[in-house]
Amino acid sequence: MTLSLEKDIAAVEKIAAVPTILEAVSEITGLGFVCVARVTADSWHTCAVLDKLGFGLKVGDALDVTTTLCEEVRDTNAAIIIDSVRDSAQYCDHQTPRIYGFQSYFSIPLHRPSGEYFGTLCGLDPNKAELTQSSTSKTLSLFAELISRQLAAESAMRTTQTALSDEKETSKLREQFIAMLGHDIRTPLSTISNGTEILKQQAPPAIAPLLAIMQRSVQRIAALIDDVTDFTRGRMGGGISLNIRHEKSVAEFLYQAVEELRGVYPGREIVSDIPVDISLLCDGQRMVQLLSNLLKNAIVHGNQAAPVYVNAKISNGIFELAITNSGTAIPEEIQAKLFKPFWKSTTANVSEGLGLGLFIASEIAVSHGGTLEVASSATATTFTYRCRTADFVERRIEARPF
Repeated sequence: MTLSLEKDIAAVEKIAAVPTILEAVSEITGLGFVCVARVTADSWHTCAVLDKLGFGLKVGDALDVTTTLCEEVRDTNAAIIIDSVRDSAQYCDHQTPRIYGFQSYFSIPLHRPSGEYFGTLCGLDPNKAELTQSSTSKTLSLFAELISRQLAAESAMRTTQTALSDEKETSKLREQFIAMLGHDIRTPLSTISNGTEILKQQAPPAIAPLLAIMQRSVQRIAALIDDVTDFTRGRMGGGISLNIRHEKSVAEFLYQAVEELRGVYPGREIVSDIPVDISLLCDGQRMVQLLSNLLKNAIVHGNQAAPVYVNAKISNGIFELAITNSGTAIPEEIQAKLFKPFWKSTTANVSEGLGLGLFIASEIAVSHGGTLEVASSATATTFTYRCRTADFVERRIEARPF
C-alpha cells in the first residue's frame, strides 16, 4: 500500500460521522454491505466498511478494480443504482454481479475539494431493494455529498495545520470551518426532512417504515450538527446559548427526553421517577438536551440487561437529576476525561456520536449555574446534575440587602 493511499484511508477514518452515515444508509436501503472505497485507475481499496453480510472486507482491503462497477463510475463520473440485477437489461449479464453475488447495488462518486474523483460510496445486497425511488436515491446522493464535504474539511484542515505553526490559531480556524460546514449541511438536511413529512401524508402505507427510518436518520445527523455547533460556539467564546424562563412544569421536558430515548432504544428499560410539580428557572429545551445526552450515555455504556434509572427531586432549594446505569466501575483516570470534547474510551466498543454528548451536558449545567458530577462503583455509575430552584433563587434575591 502506497503512502498516498494510506493518507487517503486515514482521511476517511478521521471523519467521525462516516460510521453513522454507513449505518443510516444500511437502514434506509436495507443493504447488508456499505462502504467508502478509494478508487484509482488501477486499484480499489476500502476506507470504511459496514459489513452485515460477512462479506469479509476490512478497512484497507483491496479488490481487482476491473471486476467492480466502481471503475465505470470513475470513468463516467456518474452514479450507478440498481434495484434488481436480474431485471436490469444493462447489468443482467454483467460479470460483476456474478462475481460478487448481488442483486441490488449502488455506487455514487466522491470528490476531493478540487473536484478530482476520489472514490465511491457504494453498497450491495444479495436481495432486491428499492433504490431508484426518488427519495432514496436523493438521500444516498446527499450522504455522498456529506462525505465529500468532510473530505474537503480534512483537506482544508491539513493545509491550515501545515501553514500555521500557532496551535491556538489553527484550532480557531478549524472550529470556524466546522461551524460554517454545519450551517451549509442544514439546508439540504431540512429539505430531506420536509420531503419525508410530505411523503408521509401522500405515500402509500407500504413505504411508511422507510420514511420512518429516513426521519430517524435525519434526526441523528441533525443531532450531530447541533453537537458540533454547540461545541464550536463554546470554544469560540459564545458559550451555550440559553433561553431562561421560569418553567413551572419541568417534568414535561424531562419526560420528553425519556420518551424519545425509549423510542430510539425500544429494547432498553428506562425507569423514571420525576415529580410533576418541579419548578425551575431554566431553558426547558436545554434541559431536554442535557437529560437526553446523559440518558443515551447510560443506555449505550451500561449493562444492556439492566434498567437505566432517572430520578429527579428537590431538597432544600436544590434541584437534583440523577441518571444511573448498572455496569463495571469507571476508573478515576477515565472519570477525569469524561467531560472533555471529542473524548471516547478506547476500551468501549461503541461508534455512535462524536464524543461531545457529556461535554455539552456539562456546558449546559455550567451555563445554568449548576454542576454535573459522576460517581462510579463496581455495580453502578451515576451522573448527577444539581442547580438551585427558581423559588430558592428568587428568595435569595428578595432577601439581599440594599
